[in-house]
Amino acid sequence: MVASLYLSLTDYNVFKDTTNFIGLTNYIKLFSGEDELFYQSLGTTFYFVVLRVPTVIIFSFFLAILLNMNVKGRSAFRTIIYLPSIVPAVASSMIWLWLLNPDLGLVNTVLEKLHLPTSAWLFSESSVIPSIVLTTLWGIGGTVIIFLAGLSGIPSSYYEAIDVDGGGWYQKLRHITIPMMTPTIFFNTIMTIIGSFQVFSEAYILTQGGPNNKSLFFVFYLWRTAFRDSEMGYASALAWVLFVIIMIFSFLIFKTSKSWVHYEGDRA
Repeated sequence: MVASLYLSLTDYNVFKDTTNFIGLTNYIKLFSGEDELFYQSLGTTFYFVVLRVPTVIIFSFFLAILLNMNVKGRSAFRTIIYLPSIVPAVASSMIWLWLLNPDLGLVNTVLEKLHLPTSAWLFSESSVIPSIVLTTLWGIGGTVIIFLAGLSGIPSSYYEAIDVDGGGWYQKLRHITIPMMTPTIFFNTIMTIIGSFQVFSEAYILTQGGPNNKSLFFVFYLWRTAFRDSEMGYASALAWVLFVIIMIFSFLIFKTSKSWVHYEGDRA
């Protein structure tokens, strides 16, 4: 990290014989608007984060609730949900690239059979980010497992008390499950935000940043700057900007957690 910080203050290029110290020039270039792709990649990444984080947390949470029910074959269902998360990113991305093909893909074929509207998915500027969010839901098994661990730690006596009072599933969810799960929700939210800001493989394999740079995620732009353009100093500056952004978001969530994260045994 120290080396990266130093390189961000230089014009280091792997094909140059000399490296010069240029101070804050790289950062001035970033924030002055001279590099239009910087703000575009940042905006694309923020859009992806805003769309993906609540989708992953809500979907994983309610999926974990379903998998926590005492039904026949529960272990098999849990295994099925978790397995996609250990499939290599390249393999899963290639599968989604075929599934979402607007002409030959299985998804559009099924939609046509059902007489429902189809989509260009990854090949349209307006739908590419939601489509990539859809593909990432394939690998939420790890998040679901963590939610399941949290659910297993809720004493059954709490639910029995709701039953005695004549409450139903909504009262159990609102007054028991969600409050008791806030520490787990907090952890998964932090990890999902960090992972979403660092999205790379989906853009690299599925879209290469297209169409028209609408899926040019920040880390993909960073990688392209470093390994395609060989501007290692400038890429290091990009990396530090991302580091600071993630730190700010993590700090804000930690600061606000006192008002919504409740631990068993806390006293008002």
